[in-house]
Amino acid sequence: MEEFLNELPELAKEKYLESKKYFAKLKKRTPKKLDLVMQELHSNEFEKTDCLACGNCCKTTSPIFTDKDIERISKHLKMKAVNFISQYLDRDTDDYYVLKTAPCSFLDLNDNTCFIYDVRPKACKEYPHTNRRKFIQITDLTLNNTEICPAAFNIIEALKKKLPV
Repeated sequence: MEEFLNELPELAKEKYLESKKYFAKLKKRTPKKLDLVMQELHSNEFEKTDCLACGNCCKTTSPIFTDKDIERISKHLKMKAVNFISQYLDRDTDDYYVLKTAPCSFLDLNDNTCFIYDVRPKACKEYPHTNRRKFIQITDLTLNNTEICPAAFNIIEALKKKLPV
């Protein structure tokens, strides 16, 4: 896994234009079964991918924290929401709450487990978003995720084979 993680940013960059063109064509003629195919590819990939062996998403990026996430997590940590925000979060350029630091403050670097897993942000629960309904709407996000998540990279490469355009 470590070797693939080291190669992933370069692999994703090599495939970026190909994948971008693929998604552009897919958007023009989106198959009705795209979401079902994505859910199948996602399930197949995560039968063989162990996120705890990787943790790259938690080490390199921040999820967006919604108000509901902040309330839920701060309650779990027995903190006031305002204190949680000031201690852990900043506003990004799009005015979303994101973590101040990377790796994630709640990541145990020894085993890639999450201290707040049961109450983690919605964005973490859904990552890498490859089984989301209306997948065609998040292809730009998915392209970015292929540089971070080996599973996302593999899913998109499998999609190109399964649904050639």
